[in-house]
Amino acid sequence: MRRPFALLAGVLLAGACALPASAADGGRAGDQGFTIKDPRITESSGLAASHLHPGVYWTHNDSDDGPYIYAVDSRTGKTVATVTLRGIGSPRDVEAISIGPDNQIYVGDIGDNLGGKWPYVWIYRLPEPKVLEDLTVTATQYVVKYSDGPRNAESMVVDPKTGRVYIIDKNEDGGHLFEGPARLSPSGANIFRPVATVDLWATDAALSPNGRQLAVRGYFGGISYDWNGGEIKRKGRLDVPLQGQGESVSYTADGTRLMFGSEGANSAVQAQDAPEGAASASKSPSAAGGSASGGGDGLGSGGNLRTGAVVVAVGAAVLFGLRRMRRRKA
Repeated sequence: MRRPFALLAGVLLAGACALPASAADGGRAGDQGFTIKDPRITESSGLAASHLHPGVYWTHNDSDDGPYIYAVDSRTGKTVATVTLRGIGSPRDVEAISIGPDNQIYVGDIGDNLGGKWPYVWIYRLPEPKVLEDLTVTATQYVVKYSDGPRNAESMVVDPKTGRVYIIDKNEDGGHLFEGPARLSPSGANIFRPVATVDLWATDAALSPNGRQLAVRGYFGGISYDWNGGEIKRKGRLDVPLQGQGESVSYTADGTRLMFGSEGANSAVQAQDAPEGAASASKSPSAAGGSASGGGDGLGSGGNLRTGAVVVAVGAAVLFGLRRMRRRKA
């Protein structure tokens, strides 16, 4: 009778050890920070965690590049796909990138360094490629105007629940959150209206995957806001790393960390823990594994280790009970 007991113990021990990789390595390696190694990417001005490819981040150059976005594998820092946007004309000053519902990528050609030279700016939308390879994708182009006149902006977010697009203008004395229409229209101008004050000279922003937190960064700091569907409420300061020209920020796919990027060749993307409440509250098995679609229960490796401890404890109790039953029958 010893063999079945040993077999059961082995199965239980294997189950305890077969936890997600995050229990052993503290999460995907790239989410600890990485360096963009592509020599073509010298002005990374936006960053967005892929919804379909774990550990991959989309980025783009600021200007003087072309209609391109790049998929960078954070585990190696190498570009794994270059996507050419077709049907949009010539970009002027691309400053932001965000991924909304249905895995749609939004690219913000919203920069205006002269603070009002352009009477309108553009947003481009395209589906995130299911396969990472160099390809050309037809994008939809939207004309954007502000209700109170032209302005410079470098920050754009897409609400992960509603798909509504928001822009934050860049002003040294602080700016505003501008809300776009419920659905962007490819015909005519899409009017963005100010709905809240942002107390920062903003260079980029990101919404948490669960749609609860807004992170806004500048050159020398950042602010966390409760999102509330665009009715933002200041929550606290962000621990923004000191970078040469801090231009980008993105949540990791599970919402547990913030990734801060900078312009320049071989630019570093640095990771910081996200504010409380930014990770998903979902407890589903897929979320617990930190899925690419933005799941995750915020437990991290500690939660997995606790799960392993419970498995071992239950296994020990079962073995003990079976041994006692066997002794009684004897």
